[in-house]
Amino acid sequence: MGFKTITLKLPTDFTTEQLQQKIAKELRIKDFSFQIENKSLDARKKSNIFCLVKVAVNSNEFSLGEPIELEKLEIPYKKRTEQIVVVGSGPAGFFCSLILQKAGFKVTLIERGSEVEKRGKSISNFERTGIFDPQNNYAFGEGGAGTFSDGKLTSRSKRISKEKHFILSSYVEAGAPEEIMYMAHPHLGTDNLRKIVRNLRVEFENIGGRILFETMLKDIIVRNSKVTEAVTSQGNILSNALFIAPGHSAYETYQMLISRAVPFRTKNFAIGSRMEHRQEVINQAQWGHAKLPGVKAAEYRLTSRADGKHQVFSFCMCPGGIVVPAAAYANTNIVNGMSFYKRNGNFANAACVAGVHPDELAGKTVSPLEALENLKNLEEKFFRYSNGYRAPACSISDFLRQRSKTNKLESSYPLGIKPAPLWELLPTPIVKSMQVGLSDFIRKMRGFETGNLLGFESKTSSPVQVIRGKNGLVENFENLYMIGEGSGYAGGIISSAADGIKAAMSLVEK
Repeated sequence: MGFKTITLKLPTDFTTEQLQQKIAKELRIKDFSFQIENKSLDARKKSNIFCLVKVAVNSNEFSLGEPIELEKLEIPYKKRTEQIVVVGSGPAGFFCSLILQKAGFKVTLIERGSEVEKRGKSISNFERTGIFDPQNNYAFGEGGAGTFSDGKLTSRSKRISKEKHFILSSYVEAGAPEEIMYMAHPHLGTDNLRKIVRNLRVEFENIGGRILFETMLKDIIVRNSKVTEAVTSQGNILSNALFIAPGHSAYETYQMLISRAVPFRTKNFAIGSRMEHRQEVINQAQWGHAKLPGVKAAEYRLTSRADGKHQVFSFCMCPGGIVVPAAAYANTNIVNGMSFYKRNGNFANAACVAGVHPDELAGKTVSPLEALENLKNLEEKFFRYSNGYRAPACSISDFLRQRSKTNKLESSYPLGIKPAPLWELLPTPIVKSMQVGLSDFIRKMRGFETGNLLGFESKTSSPVQVIRGKNGLVENFENLYMIGEGSGYAGGIISSAADGIKAAMSLVEK
């Protein structure tokens, strides 16, 4: 049996039969099997858009070549007595828990919110009535913030091939489409993620893991640089090691950890607003067509050097998606984006954010706690302007000209929008940078000026970062790990999950 890898050009809506015919013609063989290794869209020339498909082909008709075996994550099992507590059920916390349980530890995973079914009902009720649930929302609850998102599975992190393969394989086994194993830009959609999160929970429990929902970490007991107990809203839990994956919004957890001498520092982060366009505008700009056969909706990724001090970039682009009320706490007003697997909504949205340091925003050197407090003050400022959860909004054109108009703005946002001078609500350095960045975006994409800006986007990254080793172990502690987005070292589903896996494996391999 021989093996070859080839890359083929195919129509955007190619079928399996067309792919088989192309392989047979290209390699001049009849009897073979194949597996897609990568699929991407080449839209550089709007007159000739096609798919590039890399396939691995096995056949008795050629004798040379051996398939390259992917390096897989090996989890050594042995019976262990150590009790491990993991805080937070997002990608970092869950995959950390799964690895440790598979390795033989006794793992208790605690989550301040509810299981995904109950969480989904609370979010639906919030979007229907405006009644906010502090326990179950877009930030808190089973699966973390990523569960109610576009479910992107791309990552810029390097040296995580083993971890990434394990994550993607776990998702497929839990019901994800197999295409995520080879798509250049795979995504799951929030509809798939809700099912996958539930199925992964069942797997974890079936191998002996314990999950405590509606259980919040209140404090930690530390003796001689070791955490001995996790103090929770449901009582104390003994722990030989504590892994904390708080996500990007758990202010109380940050405050508690800092009070217990867990070292943090401030760092650059990014804030801004969310851009929204009619999806047809983005399709035309990217493809030269309102629709493209076999492709759901056009995406974009834009960057600008802006004023040379604050890079401006798009983030978390959701084709065919909706803008959602992503507040983690009552009396704060922030937005985010999400989409379903089909990405068939009428609008496209993405964050438009500028990078900045907390010290610059404050006009002085600030502590990690002050940086978090200042960010929360901005979130509350947007809430006060709307007197609720309507999204303050204006057109991109008005934002650039700093003029207020009363024209009705179209939006997917479920709780309604309120016309607002966003250039007065956002910090001045952010406004100036975004204005230059948006002008660049307009030059790069035809029709981009027709979009709107909504609300306050404050969760693209964290303004604080724990001081830890590469395996997640917090400095000055022997058994306390901080992982995932809340640690300040990861962002997004894949990189956060990989961060949790690496921390877990560092304990497994001790």
